[in-house]
Amino acid sequence: MKKAAKIFTALLAALVLALAVLLAGCSRDPYVVSIAQTSRSGTETVYTITYSDGSTSTFSVSDGEDGEDVSIQDVYEQYLASTGQTSDDVSYAEFLETYLTFNTDNTAVISETLLSAVSVYAESIEQSSSSGSYFPWMGGGSTADTAVYTGAGVIWSMDTSEDGYTYFVTNYHVVYNANATAANAVGNENGDRYIARKIVVYLYGSEDTITRADADGDGVADRDDRGYAVYDYGDLAIECDYVGGSISSDVAVLRAETAKVLAVNEAAKEIELADDYYVGQSVFTVGNPDSDGLSVTEGVISVDNEYITLDIDGTDRQYRSIRTDVALYSGNSGGGLFNNAGQLVGLSNAGASSEQNINYAVPLPIVRGTVENILHYNDGTARRLTLGVTVSTQNSKYVYDSSTGTGSIVEETVVQSVASSSIAADMDLQTGDILTHLVVNGTEYALERSFDVSDILLTVFANDTISFRYTRDGQSGQSGEYTVDSSAPQTI
Repeated sequence: MKKAAKIFTALLAALVLALAVLLAGCSRDPYVVSIAQTSRSGTETVYTITYSDGSTSTFSVSDGEDGEDVSIQDVYEQYLASTGQTSDDVSYAEFLETYLTFNTDNTAVISETLLSAVSVYAESIEQSSSSGSYFPWMGGGSTADTAVYTGAGVIWSMDTSEDGYTYFVTNYHVVYNANATAANAVGNENGDRYIARKIVVYLYGSEDTITRADADGDGVADRDDRGYAVYDYGDLAIECDYVGGSISSDVAVLRAETAKVLAVNEAAKEIELADDYYVGQSVFTVGNPDSDGLSVTEGVISVDNEYITLDIDGTDRQYRSIRTDVALYSGNSGGGLFNNAGQLVGLSNAGASSEQNINYAVPLPIVRGTVENILHYNDGTARRLTLGVTVSTQNSKYVYDSSTGTGSIVEETVVQSVASSSIAADMDLQTGDILTHLVVNGTEYALERSFDVSDILLTVFANDTISFRYTRDGQSGQSGEYTVDSSAPQTI
């Protein structure tokens, strides 16, 4: 897959190749002092090379035929061609490590990302506000009353056709309230006691003040016909339908009419998804801490894969997460975690209460697969195929890619056991098989980590065909093929 860090956007003006060692073979010859983008016209980007004797030369790089952005590799290859050098004179790794620096001011990227950020407010009827709940904002007490919880989210997609919908993504725990009473289900279109009876979002820059309603202006806060407090969200609030969610992924999908979104801000836009993410990558998140409005915090990815325990509904569950040192506060949940190209890499969702700068996000593959799954079933749930196989890992190692300047951990996925009468048994998987690829409808997906299997299965639906490629006793083989029955995927 294409690495996110390889791609240059219009921010190529921020690229500068700094003072360096000699590029030419002889020290008496003029050497390169700097290389910088100096102009852009249409699809052509012009770079100027400045030499130690004050002379300059230029070379141009064109965007791809399909409109793709220029990559660092493109610039490197054009540089060699323009200077008459080869990779033996200047390796790609030397070009990156010795010459390349970036302007780290990503104000423009963050500013554009704010067009895709929303704050989320979820209203429920609950018995009391508990310290074990997620981010209580107001409400509570010893008797049942209205409570409003806050979080953040992103614009996932926008259908701008007539009567089209805009879909928002946030954390499941933002709209789920474990303390909701049975009264919360009365008149709740979601049909779920624990899902908020009312959900509104605000676009960045259009947040409004939430107040207790006083429709008749008598100075007494209104209550509905059941005696519960009524809140006024203002004219800029966009009321959403709950489309569905997964407690095991901590992902939920909301929607509103696109016309209503664009009526608030015609420039609102859907997010762009990253191709990958890696340790050390600079990231930022947009959240709604303490319901004070959307704000930005920055940091890096500390660990690309870590399992944490969260309790959303009174049950401890394990969640695969990205660890970051991005500051998170109450109300940041559901906010997008973005790379410096403004591409989504995850959803911020948790933090270590006893440690500073240890916070977590739902990884993009889980977010993307869960959202696709929820939209596919369109019944409020997410489902995943259970194969009836347990696996372990072996030969785990870190692999560095000098062409991208990034690395990742790879491991072998080994079958530990196969349940009788299971899908895995029908496919003739056996203990000791090393799974190398999952094949879905003829497309092969390499299995570099054991969790790749569960991520891919989020996007496997009825009538899809799956099989595995494996190594068994040192020989390559392929399992039997299984066609997914509509009743096989289980709610997650």
